[in-house]
Amino acid sequence: MRSHPVLYQLNTRVFLTQLSSRLGRWATLADIPDSFLNDLAEHGVEILWLLSVWTTGPRSQKESQNNPECLRHFEQTLPDLQPQDIGGSGFAIAEYRVSDPIGGAKSLKKLRERLSKLGIRLMLDFVPNHMGLDHPWLSSHPEYLIEGTQELLAEQPQNYFLDETSGKIFAHGRDPYFAGWSDTVQLDYSNRDLGMQMQNTLLSVAEQCDAVRCDMAMLLTPRVFERTWGRTMQAFWGPAIQAVKARHQGFEFLAEVYWDMEWELQEDGFDYCYDKRLYDRLKDRDYAGVRNHLKADIAYQSKLARFLENHDEPRCASAMDWDLHRPAAIATYLSPGLRFFHHGQWQGNRIKVSPHLVRGPDETADESIAFFYNKLVTLLKDPIFHQGDWELLNVERAWDENWSSDCLLAWVWHESNTGQVVVCAVNMADHDAQGRIQIPEWLGAKSTDTWKNLWSDESFEMPQDQWAQGSWTLYAQASQIFVVSNR
Repeated sequence: MRSHPVLYQLNTRVFLTQLSSRLGRWATLADIPDSFLNDLAEHGVEILWLLSVWTTGPRSQKESQNNPECLRHFEQTLPDLQPQDIGGSGFAIAEYRVSDPIGGAKSLKKLRERLSKLGIRLMLDFVPNHMGLDHPWLSSHPEYLIEGTQELLAEQPQNYFLDETSGKIFAHGRDPYFAGWSDTVQLDYSNRDLGMQMQNTLLSVAEQCDAVRCDMAMLLTPRVFERTWGRTMQAFWGPAIQAVKARHQGFEFLAEVYWDMEWELQEDGFDYCYDKRLYDRLKDRDYAGVRNHLKADIAYQSKLARFLENHDEPRCASAMDWDLHRPAAIATYLSPGLRFFHHGQWQGNRIKVSPHLVRGPDETADESIAFFYNKLVTLLKDPIFHQGDWELLNVERAWDENWSSDCLLAWVWHESNTGQVVVCAVNMADHDAQGRIQIPEWLGAKSTDTWKNLWSDESFEMPQDQWAQGSWTLYAQASQIFVVSNR
């Protein structure tokens, strides 16, 4: 797989429900058409993440169907909501077995084989912090779970529940800053046997795919677990990741991680970690924060998963104005790291679909957004964005009193073997901006090359006299994009 690969997250159950409507019968993983997979391959996708393929049980599903807060969100998504539209959260897992309605393990195996022929790796979910309410451990191994007391249940009913089958009180899965997820039960990693059982579960998952996305991975670090539950645990991620990689060469791990813990989980062996910090700074128009973020070491940045939306975040087309959406996408996806796209993002979908739902709303593609992303992913197929060297360029004020340079961002990809260079510059603001881009000596020597703006598909005249002096004063219109190549 290339450096800085492209990942596509598919909301599997929603996709199959839409496919079922077209086929006139219930569709499974085996029915995913070749045309869809070929289209992913044509767009340079190297990893397909199938969201929510594991079995969710009836108890967790019922909790989703009866939760008033959830129902309010579901009805906003689907005004014609029906009970069968609520399948239960894909993260409230009853069993790491591909659910029967989507075709079971055989359908997944065949799909993986089809993907492999196209050079696409299969990623599945691993949810290490908790299980669904239907998991057999509630009865067979209560020692694997965090138990509570009558006092805790009375004081924190949002975090504890009475399991009527066993008569025991258990904790819901949660992080330390929010109420528990009411369709889950918390695993107790202070029990070493549980840690080994979850490592074995991970090994079993790894037999069925080429990569895993690990839900809320930072909750399984000893310091966070102890802060949340007041119990100590042995390190889980390092040994577990090593065990999987020893058995499956090239297997990859993606961590959902927040709270600036990306480096810590990279050190534990994760190949990629969510880059929520870049997303937040782009969304908040924190231009200085974006630039400072991209000053980090390239080895660290190359292991960050860059995104503008996923199943947890609002749709980018609704969360960002178009004048921010465009330069933010260029900054996100033409920078180093894992390029992470979400189902419906390329079409400009605007309605966020909960992972509890198995049906989404019908949306008409936004032609301007679809055109934009088609151009962007076509650009990403150029090998220079995967095997080239990346360098952030310094941007200074064009003149002392002109602060608008703060809104400009510039960087360069280059290949020493071929001499190819791509200079990228964006104006993040919705107004004109001017700034002086510092040109490294090696780049200045290329000022006389023939240049083309790949974004506008027009020839581009570099200011040779400025480059010879080591800087380039760029006058950029609002939200303007430059992707300029000498090839």
